[in-house]
Amino acid sequence: MNLELRQLRYFLTVAEELHFGRAAARLHMTQPPLSQAIAALEESLGAPLFLRNRRQVALTSAGSALLPEARRLLEGAAGLPELVRRAAAGESGRLALSFVTPADYSVLPGLLRDYSTAYPNVQLVLQEATTDLQIDDLLHERIDAGLVIPPLSDKAQAQLDYMKVLEEPLVVCAPAGTLPASKKNVDLKTLRHLPLIIFPRKSAPALHDAILSCFREAGLSPEVKQEAIQMQTIVSLVSAGMGLALVPQSVSNLMRPGVEYRALAGATPQVELGLAWRRDNTSPVLRGFLELARKT
Repeated sequence: MNLELRQLRYFLTVAEELHFGRAAARLHMTQPPLSQAIAALEESLGAPLFLRNRRQVALTSAGSALLPEARRLLEGAAGLPELVRRAAAGESGRLALSFVTPADYSVLPGLLRDYSTAYPNVQLVLQEATTDLQIDDLLHERIDAGLVIPPLSDKAQAQLDYMKVLEEPLVVCAPAGTLPASKKNVDLKTLRHLPLIIFPRKSAPALHDAILSCFREAGLSPEVKQEAIQMQTIVSLVSAGMGLALVPQSVSNLMRPGVEYRALAGATPQVELGLAWRRDNTSPVLRGFLELARKT
C-alpha cells in the first residue's frame, strides 16, 4: 500500500467540506476525478472513509480515525522544506563539544552564550576532558570539536585542523599565607619549600613541560607531591595545603577558601588554548560554530 500526500490532501479537503462539489472547487479540479481518487484511497485502505447519499456526506469511524493523522502528516510535510533548509544552514542539529578546564574559566562561557543565541535550535552536548582524551574522541568521531591545549601529535595533525583561540600566562596557585604579602609578582625561589602539584604529562604534555620549565629557569628542581588531571582537583589540593601549583591565569577565577593566586616574576611561559576538529567533518552545524569561534 502506497499512500500519497495528494490523496491525503484530497481526503482532508472533503472531510472539512463534507461536500464533494465544494471540495473539488477548493482543489481547483472537477468532481469526478476527486470522487475517483477518494474511492481509490478507500480501496487501498480497505475501508470506506465517507458515508455518501444525496443529502449529505459524513465521515465513517475509519474516516474519523484517519482525519487527525492525515492533518498531522500534511502539516509535517509542509514543514519539510524549512526543516531541510535549517539543517543545511547549520541552524538545527547537534554539536558535541569537549573542553579542557581552563576553557571553562576563559572563553567557553562567552562562546556558548553567543552560539546559543545565534543557533537556538542546535542541541549542545558538552563534556569536560583532558586534551589526550579529546583527541582520541575526535579521531574516533565521538565529538565534533574540542577546546584543547596544543601541540597535537603528528597522527592527530594528519586528520585534524586546529585554530588558536587564546594565549595566557601561568600564575602561582598557593596555600593562603605562603605568598609574600607585599609583592605582586612572586619569585619561585621564595616557594622552594613547597611541593608541587601538577598535571600528568600524558594528559597535558605542553602544560606539564611549561610548568617544569619555570622551575628549571629558576634553578629549582621541585618535589612533585601529587598529580591530578582536573584543575578543580589541583586547586582543591592546594586549598588543603598539600603544595603549590602553576595554572593558566584564567583558572584564578576559580575561588577556593585557603587559596591565593599571584603572577610570576620575570619571563612567564604562555599557555595556548585552541579549537580542534576533524578535517573531513563537513557538518553545517560545525561550520557555523567555527565561524562564530573565529570572531571571538
